[in-house]
Amino acid sequence: MRLRLSGHGYRYAVEQIMLAMFPGELPDYTESGFESCEEPSACVRIGYGEAYATASTVLRTGGGVYRGRARVGRAALTDAPERDRLLQSAIKRSFYKAAVAAVGAKPVWGSLTGIRPARVVAGMLKRGASERGAERSLREVYGVSPERAALCMDAARQAAAVGSGLPERAVMLYIGIPFCPSRCAYCSFVSHSVEKSAGLIGPFLGALRTELAATAELARALGLTAVAVYVGGGTPTTLTARQLDDLLGDAVSLFSLSEAREFTVEAGRPDTITPEKLAVMQKRGVTRVSVNPQSMSDAVLDAIGRRHTADDTVRAYEDARAAGFENINMDVIAGLPSDTPSGFAATVERILALRPENVTVHTLSLKKGSRITLDGTSVPDGGAVSDMLGGAAAALRTAGYSPYYLYRQKFTSGGFENTGWSLPGSAGIYNVCMMEELRTVLACGGGGVTKLVDAATGRIERIFNPKYPYEYVDRIERIIEKKTKIEVFFHGI
Repeated sequence: MRLRLSGHGYRYAVEQIMLAMFPGELPDYTESGFESCEEPSACVRIGYGEAYATASTVLRTGGGVYRGRARVGRAALTDAPERDRLLQSAIKRSFYKAAVAAVGAKPVWGSLTGIRPARVVAGMLKRGASERGAERSLREVYGVSPERAALCMDAARQAAAVGSGLPERAVMLYIGIPFCPSRCAYCSFVSHSVEKSAGLIGPFLGALRTELAATAELARALGLTAVAVYVGGGTPTTLTARQLDDLLGDAVSLFSLSEAREFTVEAGRPDTITPEKLAVMQKRGVTRVSVNPQSMSDAVLDAIGRRHTADDTVRAYEDARAAGFENINMDVIAGLPSDTPSGFAATVERILALRPENVTVHTLSLKKGSRITLDGTSVPDGGAVSDMLGGAAAALRTAGYSPYYLYRQKFTSGGFENTGWSLPGSAGIYNVCMMEELRTVLACGGGGVTKLVDAATGRIERIFNPKYPYEYVDRIERIIEKKTKIEVFFHGI
């Protein structure tokens, strides 16, 4: 889509809402010939009057011309960060209005395009809005559907509850293990198949211990307390029981975990979960594990390249219960190849019969590097995915689960979301704090992203680790050197 910006330079905001409303389009800022009204095209302008700044969009597509406007009071534009936020919001709403008129349909998230929609609610509440007023704004100002507005409010309440109970210098610890037994068809995540990279695991774990030790030393010096630990990936249980024991033992011995309220290992793939590994996790103080089927249909599992069956998932779940775990999460994905709304409903029903404390319902994201995208594999359309998610939400609420965190990704079928559901008292602390950016996340391992958060001001800085295991091993000294930014950040708070 050809784009022209007038009176502003908010390219990213325009591109976000354009992609949300027209997923197949790419931005084109070529000026020559724009006046010829070549379609599709959009001119997005900000003009300033005495009382208001007005964003306006003129959209040309399908032989028609469509217009949208949104405005914000100039009195609210005095603070620079707030000014940018308000103007970008107005831009998105003006484009959204024009696009809705053009396509004749409203996306369920309206003009909201960000990863963390619950943060919009948190911002409203912080500025003095009531919960009722915030929910009304979601629906009336941003065009969010009533169902998603309610979902957003639930997640915002959970974030506020978790955040209010955290010590000032509380942090989360993330440990990334970028290895999997094999690569699933929907995955573009940077993880290495053990079949092809078993020789990297030993050197990787050695480098990881070095990074953990350096990070723990910084945390002690700064008085940072780890209140939640998350070992993710990849699939951490790809490691042998001995390797897993050594890794978890390092985390426990190097960090002061006496204040930790949650210690999660994303066991994930049922075909990697054994009683021996579960015993190791229990011994090392792990309190929460994930057993992730993604589907309870063997046909769907086969279509995505999983090497386990639904019965294997049940076996792994029962083994985790037998090992003493009282907090288990299970992930499912709506929109996988070969799945249907009725098939997905059957998956949810079978999982609810097991009664895990957490159920995370993902929407398939069609990433460019995944085998599904590269092979052009047929997947359920947006309408079918909508039915899957709607049915799952109804079943989960009926069974006593509530949404406790949510986030959105690019390229999801129908523009939907990923939602974590929990039984009362079982919300995942790490998931809430990480997604809502309530506290700092200290990340170690391949692809780990340390996120430094000043809870008082909202200032955020990030430190990125290399994604690939061989790069991680080769650059471990540089990785540790970059961790000195943690000290600089906290000395400024």
